[in-house]
Amino acid sequence: MLNKVLPVLLLLSAPVLAAKPVLTVYTYDSFSADWGPGPAVKKAFEAQCNCELKFVTLEDGVSLLNRVRMEGKNSKADLVLGLDNNLVQAAQKTGLFAESQVDASTLKLPGGWHNTTFVPFDYGYFAFVYDKTRLKNPPKSLKELVDSPEKWRVIYEDPRTSTPGLGLLLWMQKVYGDQAPQAWQKLAQKTVTVTKGWSEAYGLFLKGEGDLVLSYTTSPAYHIIEEKKENYAAAPFAEGHYLQVEVAAQLAS
Repeated sequence: MLNKVLPVLLLLSAPVLAAKPVLTVYTYDSFSADWGPGPAVKKAFEAQCNCELKFVTLEDGVSLLNRVRMEGKNSKADLVLGLDNNLVQAAQKTGLFAESQVDASTLKLPGGWHNTTFVPFDYGYFAFVYDKTRLKNPPKSLKELVDSPEKWRVIYEDPRTSTPGLGLLLWMQKVYGDQAPQAWQKLAQKTVTVTKGWSEAYGLFLKGEGDLVLSYTTSPAYHIIEEKKENYAAAPFAEGHYLQVEVAAQLAS
């Protein structure tokens, strides 16, 4: 991720750094955590910009937009890193973000990218992750997860504060259509808790509080690469998986 995020930060921050020695970036907590990409990005960025990179962290992507909306033109953020494709339209309507000088039209993303304000820095697909040593027969579809009589313990994030939570909301709407409210009632019976952000949800899952947690298809790869653990897997769903494109943008103020 370092090779993807660093060029975006450098390009978006160029006008800001001419006047400010400190670049303030609003982002989500798992990005700036010790085990996240933030510390490496900060070190590499500061080596090139001769400035201080300051992360201000919130629970998740929707919280970032809520914070910027609340602060308006008085926001202390220079950049926001961690909104996603499902928030771009709402973020654009605030009028708080500046046009970028980054040409993102050539990026290789599913469906391409045509927005000139928000710059993608990664993408992935939402999935429910489980521990293969604890759950032997995971659901094979979103409908099976919701409709099956199996009493799976499920953890996911709040769509009012979290981009994965918002993604699940849209995923459920896509699969169930007009029957989505009834589907949510069924899922509620299997829900352990709904968290403000991804970090809290995944942490509870790792502690054994749930059988399945809303995360990403790539989450098991982290455990394999960083921890040499191969017991985690993402359940492949027959309906397919909902796409997330994470973006960064400069504040107009």
